[in-house]
Amino acid sequence: MSMTAFLPDLMWQPVVELALREDLGSGGDITSQVLGLNEQKLTAVFRARRPGVIAGLAGARLAFTLLQQDAVFEAHVADGALVQPGDVIATVTAHASTVLAGERTALNLMSHLSGVATATRDIVDRVSGTGVRVCCTRKTTPGLRAVEKYAVKAGGGSGHRQRLDDAILIKDNHLAICGGVSAALKAARSRAGHLLKVELEVDTLEQLEEALSVGGADVFLLDNMSPEQLRRAVTLVNGRAMTEASGGITPQTARSIAETGVDAISMGWLTHTVTALDIGLDSDVVA
Repeated sequence: MSMTAFLPDLMWQPVVELALREDLGSGGDITSQVLGLNEQKLTAVFRARRPGVIAGLAGARLAFTLLQQDAVFEAHVADGALVQPGDVIATVTAHASTVLAGERTALNLMSHLSGVATATRDIVDRVSGTGVRVCCTRKTTPGLRAVEKYAVKAGGGSGHRQRLDDAILIKDNHLAICGGVSAALKAARSRAGHLLKVELEVDTLEQLEEALSVGGADVFLLDNMSPEQLRRAVTLVNGRAMTEASGGITPQTARSIAETGVDAISMGWLTHTVTALDIGLDSDVVA
């Protein structure tokens, strides 16, 4: 498990509560009610159906313990663990009605977040040895940013801005409104607190050269540049600031971009277009 992948239950609980309320509606699981399953005890086993990296165990646990305080959820692996088809991920023992009411929320969260972690680990492995950081962005599912970014970290990746107030990131629209690179950097540095970092997005090497002549940027976001342009950009910066490549990076191109010498690569698709990891839930009635 990545040592930086930690999220307290306080952050998981609102996400899980919202998902449970969405699923249970105003009347609860009427199927379990009409079948009289409330008092039966059930043990359910989460198993991987595809290879991947697990994330979201805390969310899965809360999907049951929020419905039944004494439900027993046992994780057999940790978030960040690589699993193979058939591996047992976790077990839950509770009233049948609890297991059946919470299973979809638990599976939805863990499958989606494990998909994020798996995709991240794939990129991390592809760029291994280059020293580059693999970062996500704010292109997250509304309401799920905290847990999706957690999943990226569980997969070995790094965070980026969590919110708009984390750091100053001057992008193309800001430059158009402010009147260009020099004006934007001067305005940012004159008003920014001393602990706030300033990142500037540049599309061309000419913009980068202008920014370097003015000063004030801690990080340069090198947007949609070719590997040749990225190498030139890294040379121009010469260690005076961090460099981050972004825009259209795929698993096939990640290695070549990482080898240009940039400090980080950022990919929005890690959180907004990944495939959920296939995880199954099998149940056994406990006598």
